[in-house]
Amino acid sequence: MTDSVHTLAALQSRLAYPFRNVKLLELALTHPSYLQDHPEELESNQRMEFLGDAVLQLVLTEALFQLYPDDREGALSQRRAALSNGVFLAKLARDLGLDAGLRLSAGEEQTGGRARSSSLEDAFEALIGALFLDSDFPTARRIVLGILGPLPDRLSGVQPDENPKGRLQERVQPVHGNQALRYESAHVAGQDHAREYEARVFLKDRLLGSGRGTSKKLAEEAAARAALSALGPL
Repeated sequence: MTDSVHTLAALQSRLAYPFRNVKLLELALTHPSYLQDHPEELESNQRMEFLGDAVLQLVLTEALFQLYPDDREGALSQRRAALSNGVFLAKLARDLGLDAGLRLSAGEEQTGGRARSSSLEDAFEALIGALFLDSDFPTARRIVLGILGPLPDRLSGVQPDENPKGRLQERVQPVHGNQALRYESAHVAGQDHAREYEARVFLKDRLLGSGRGTSKKLAEEAAARAALSALGPL
């Protein structure tokens, strides 16, 4: 058994889910840089990441809605943001061993790409997309919630600074409502395998803060931190 096959087998064992189409799992672990060294590969995990992010948001939204029946929308949004921010998802990816399975270019490997949080966050979301495509939503939901474990326990371990978007939402909601915040982000620098984004957060039409990061989520979190700093204490 080759190292790659062994890694994929070990990952499926940890998930307690045998993929019907293992190519989907391979694709979820294919970093954009891998295509530079392997031009025969036609796709990286970026599209799968897009799908997986949407599935994850729905899984969390449904679970939190049922678990916290007395929470208002802002509190639910804060809890969801805490469980879907980049730092937390990268930790889950490491716990699953996705770092060992990442398919990277030689250059990305040499520069520490296997440990890069943005790459692990993307791979985790892409994995959820792959699970959804290989099975169905109930199966993906079961596996995701199994990875997370009891949500109250997870939430109690999330530090406040890991959820700046949720804290910002909580600050503005009582006065401005649920839909007052708007994030705008753009790819501003770097190649596909070393992306950098800039994000800005607006309160209606007022710019509150801006920030940069190696993914859209990290850039938005940096913008939210800047906005919280600008608003100051209550």
